[in-house]
Amino acid sequence: MFSIHGTAIGGGIVIGRARVLESQRFDVARYLVPPHAREGEIARLDAALLDVKTELDTLSEQLPDDVPAEARALLEVHAMILDDPMLAEAAREQIRTLRWNAEWALASQADGLARQFEELDDAYLRERGRDVQQVADRVLKSLSGTGAGSRPLSAGDPAIFVAHDIAPGEMISLRSALGFAIDLGGTTSHTAILARSMNVPAVVGLGCASQLISDNEWLILDGETGLMIVAPDETVLAEYRHRQAASLLERERLKRLLHVPARTLDGVGVTLHANIELPEEAEAALAAGAAGVGLFRSEFLFMGRRDLPGEDEQYEAYRTAVLGMRGAPVTIRTLDVGADKTLDGAEGQVSLNPALGQRAIRYCLAEPEMFSVQLRAILRASAHGTVRLLIPMLAHHHEIEQTLRLLDIARAHLRGRGQAFDERMAVGGMIEVPAAALSAGLFVRRLDFLSIGTNDLIQYTLAIDRADHTVASLYDPFHPAVLRLISMAIRAGRRAGKPVSVCGEMAGDHTATRLLLGMGLDTFSMHPASLLRVKQQVLLSDVSQLAIKVGRMLNSDDPVRVRAALARLREEPGAG
Repeated sequence: MFSIHGTAIGGGIVIGRARVLESQRFDVARYLVPPHAREGEIARLDAALLDVKTELDTLSEQLPDDVPAEARALLEVHAMILDDPMLAEAAREQIRTLRWNAEWALASQADGLARQFEELDDAYLRERGRDVQQVADRVLKSLSGTGAGSRPLSAGDPAIFVAHDIAPGEMISLRSALGFAIDLGGTTSHTAILARSMNVPAVVGLGCASQLISDNEWLILDGETGLMIVAPDETVLAEYRHRQAASLLERERLKRLLHVPARTLDGVGVTLHANIELPEEAEAALAAGAAGVGLFRSEFLFMGRRDLPGEDEQYEAYRTAVLGMRGAPVTIRTLDVGADKTLDGAEGQVSLNPALGQRAIRYCLAEPEMFSVQLRAILRASAHGTVRLLIPMLAHHHEIEQTLRLLDIARAHLRGRGQAFDERMAVGGMIEVPAAALSAGLFVRRLDFLSIGTNDLIQYTLAIDRADHTVASLYDPFHPAVLRLISMAIRAGRRAGKPVSVCGEMAGDHTATRLLLGMGLDTFSMHPASLLRVKQQVLLSDVSQLAIKVGRMLNSDDPVRVRAALARLREEPGAG
């Protein structure tokens, strides 16, 4: 018996037999084709691309009516990557100019694109590099003559599927799975998104689990703690069967809270919003009980393409999300990428540390024409419902002033065209760096609301990249310095009478709910799957009492005392 720890995705506890899926990756042949054979090699690549496209289209058409909305959206993302000129056309060009064989041309281009994503600071965007590799693997398998890799797997008997990686198409075909244990990925990977929507236990980021586990071994998979136990003995099995029964009962109870207003014991109303990545996810967020969208990432429109999305294309995407929320507010974050890799795929000036370079609002203000197109598209979408604009990675007052000036110009442009928009659309800023938290009082005088991005705030405060496994253990959301910065931003907003929300992973961590409530937070934005667990904590909390306890906690700079106080908060009745 041994255990492996990974990243918890949720879904409870499951006990079952392992089924290990073979990796899709394989050695790619590299050779030069004769000059006269280049067009034939391009034709071979095109045939493989068409093969995979047909498979994806067929799989999408055959999806059952009750399949999660995220499943169809993720298949569409893979189809978009397949059609992306930065992958297909660039590979063709390498065949023409370098005379590379189709396999090597495609694999090298896919690796380059994946590296560009992996160098981005945003965790969600980093994960998109894996999607590029998954699409390339399908094409490579078709080129090898073994068929496209998107054909559905045979689920067989219910099992816990163990894999190095798994693409959305394969995962959808395994709808009878008891759970998923994956070597790669994080909380924002498509594996995680689909597992949540399928409502099955999942743990990702397990490292080399697929190499350590054999088919048919007994596994315990705890999707709440990120623990997998291999070949458990009878004592451990009995303990986890009891935990599993309790977890299932708790999940059923949580479903009853779907339509219950989020209000604390002492009558404080709390707003629970959802984070989404694609326009199609808006309706699913609404169905999960979200009162609105607190963070809609706009990067999906810009990444992995040679050209920039036009105003109409962006407007249609934003409008789809707004209409999907049926009147509930949608907060759209402006483009949050860096300039170390330019959006058209060409190499930009490489930054030694992209996280500290020209990214997010810095990049947008350096490209005012591109930024203005996005501002006009968001303004136009505001004519269809309540839209709020969110500016990422603010650190300086002049960044707010320049953005507001460009927004005024965009409004004037639309008025000149006679196009409708909400003249009073709210504009907010993200608190993601210590400077912003320390300057929050200044920011709220010019902005309508604040949104605290705890993921980046923790990383910048502690100088830790949690994607770097050598220092990931030092990533601590409950470090006294981090808690003080969060509290400082919340207090600044409350003093100014401006709304403040938290949209990082901390908002969806039910063990942090009482802490944030005690700081005065009344708006949380998270993955839809976390909404009911957080709501349960809200319903069982007394903010007036929590404020006193959390206030004492924040006066301490001793991590041991802070941890002990947090443990006491969680151990109070209803904190389980």
